[in-house]
Amino acid sequence: MGYGLGVFLLAVGLILALAVQDAIEAIDLTMIGWILCLAGLLVIALTAFQTNAKRRHTTTATTVDDQGRSATTQRHTETDPPAPPAI
Repeated sequence: MGYGLGVFLLAVGLILALAVQDAIEAIDLTMIGWILCLAGLLVIALTAFQTNAKRRHTTTATTVDDQGRSATTQRHTETDPPAPPAI
């Protein structure tokens, strides 16, 4: 699942919804096209969300001193995407 699948579903859905004029008995091709468009947009949005979530990391460290007191620290880091290759 990725951007390619989302773009494919979106393209096929728009073709069925807007360009196909044929009619099949008991099947509404326009409605199927719009459903595929929505599914494609959902796949694209979910892929973008997952890709962005992979770049965020949280590190938690707990330390205890000699008297039994504990301290917890959290560090949030975001990794940058790799730089594009030089031409």
